[in-house]
Amino acid sequence: MPVQMELSRIIINENLDQQIIYLKEFEGERKFPIVIGMFEATSIDRRVKGQSAPRPLTHDLLANTIDVLGGEVQDVLISELRDHTYFAKLRIRHEGELVEVDSRPSDAIAVAVTVDAPIYVAEDILDENCQ
Repeated sequence: MPVQMELSRIIINENLDQQIIYLKEFEGERKFPIVIGMFEATSIDRRVKGQSAPRPLTHDLLANTIDVLGGEVQDVLISELRDHTYFAKLRIRHEGELVEVDSRPSDAIAVAVTVDAPIYVAEDILDENCQ
């Protein structure tokens, strides 16, 4: 059963290519780190701080496209860990059906933060990787 998480911390180090975000269990204490790229980290950080860009950025474009095509981001599911790589699904409700789109977790989380959609992580991933 997936566990609802919330973004709890973003660590941005401009001297490194890889940044870290932490997801925290929504109604619990477990924390889960994910290493992401600088672009995704700054995109997420900008949204959390309520800063807008003069033109839509990539994650804005995706969220706007989903909306214009009549869809709604239902949630994000970080579903799998394979060969040290996390896999996620951007789950979109469209015309009464649930459509799952393969995504990097960082991109899916950036979209979730943009549209205020919940983030879930598979229980087995939390069992292996929580702090």
